[in-house]
Parts: sequence; C-alpha cells; structure tokens
Amino acid sequence: MDDYLQVNRSNWNARVPVHVGSAFYDVEGFKAGRNALRPFELDEVGEVTGRSLIHLQCHFGLDTLSWARAGAEVTGLDFSEAAIGQARKIAAECGLTARFVTADVYDAERALGETYDIVYTGIGALVWLPDLTRWARTVKALLKPGGFLYIAEFHPFVDVLDDESGTKITEDYFDRGPHVWEYPHTYTGPEILEHQTTVQFRHGLGEIVSAVAAAGLRVEFLHEHDHTLFRRFGALVDDGNGFRRPAGEPRTPLMFSLRASYPRS
Repeated sequence: MDDYLQVNRSNWNARVPVHVGSAFYDVEGFKAGRNALRPFELDEVGEVTGRSLIHLQCHFGLDTLSWARAGAEVTGLDFSEAAIGQARKIAAECGLTARFVTADVYDAERALGETYDIVYTGIGALVWLPDLTRWARTVKALLKPGGFLYIAEFHPFVDVLDDESGTKITEDYFDRGPHVWEYPHTYTGPEILEHQTTVQFRHGLGEIVSAVAAAGLRVEFLHEHDHTLFRRFGALVDDGNGFRRPAGEPRTPLMFSLRASYPRS
C-alpha cells in the first residue's frame, strides 16, 4: 500500500508504448480526425466551446484532445511521464492547443495552479485512487463556481461478476482493497509488459456519490448504462453502439455517468 503510486506508475509507463501502437486506441485514426469520446459523453457534457476543461488521469490524451476538437480549452494531467510525453507529441502532430502536466491527481491543485469550468475524468480512472473523499475535495478545488464535474466510468458492480458470463457474483462488492494484481499484459493485446504489478481499489456507487456530495458539489444526475466499451464478459455482443447483453436476457449496469455542479453561492 505504501508504494502503490510508484508500482502503478511503473505499470502505466510500461503500457504507454503498447497502447500507442494498438488497434484499440487507433492513434492514426485519431490523427485523421476520429473522435475518441463516446456519444453519450458529448450529449451529457454539452457545449464546451470556449470553456476551460481539465482532464484528470488523462493517459496519453486522446480524450483530452477530443474535447479540444470540440472547442474546449483543455489541460490534461497524468502521473505517467511517458503518457504525458506522448500526449504532447500527438497534440503537436494534430495541431491542437493543449497543456499537459505530469502529476499525481492528489497534487493537481498545486501542480496546475488554476481553476476550470469543467473537471472531466474518463473511463477506468477511479479504481486507481485509494481515497475518494480526498479526490472529490481536489475536484472542487479545481472548479470555478458555476462549473461542474463530469465522470464517465465502468460501473463498480461489474467488478464483482465472473469474467465469462457476467452473471455470477464472484467478488465482494464491499471489499475496498487494496487489491494487488499481476497481469503479464494490458487490455489492448498480448504484448508482455516489463512491469506487471498493479494496486487497485474498489469503490461502490454509493461511496462515489457520497464523496462528491460531501465535497460540496450538487449532483445533477447519475445515469447507469446497459452497454460498455469492450467485451468485458464473454457473453456480451457488439450491436454497433457498444457491447451489451444479448437481446432478451436480463440486463445489468455496465457503465455509469455522473454530473455534479459547484454552486455559485
């Protein structure tokens, strides 16, 4: 637990070249104009032209730069030096204006030194954070009054289900961890990683919402979605708009999105 940050940073630094070269991220397609954001994110965040946006845990910046293409004035923050280096490179190659900063998310207020209209955090971010109360306070400190937080995430219920069918509970939903995992490769393909250990933390939906509310943000909506981005369970099918349960089968939440505003007074 004491060195979780360095363990995870080493793992993510090792992932960066694998991810950049993967079909999953399709960097060349992005450079050609592909938008990396999901349609429901664009709909729920709304118009961003001229608004300042900070993307926490931005990896190598494709989502961040997609917000730039949508008109936002963007900053991306990530603890991986390798990821931030690639983000800057891709931004330059695409002719997009963006600021990228290397820092741990808990140090974001100090590292960034400014506030924003929108704090955005994307898919697969919260599992790397041991303390959501501290995270939510950091989010509020980064927001301008009248601004808002937007989260799009995998639903925490997914993590307790079996990998094949996704219908059997095999893990304890309330076991927050830390959970230490050893995986030889990442989710984009079979390449072997130099650093294979990760430390992750499970956060229930109630914990997430409560942390945001306790920080003084007003929850505007919490949406649960019946689709996800990849075949998380062997039984899911791709209908062209995401991976879902086969037609006629009982559905479970696979992703969620949350928006919470910082009241002006």
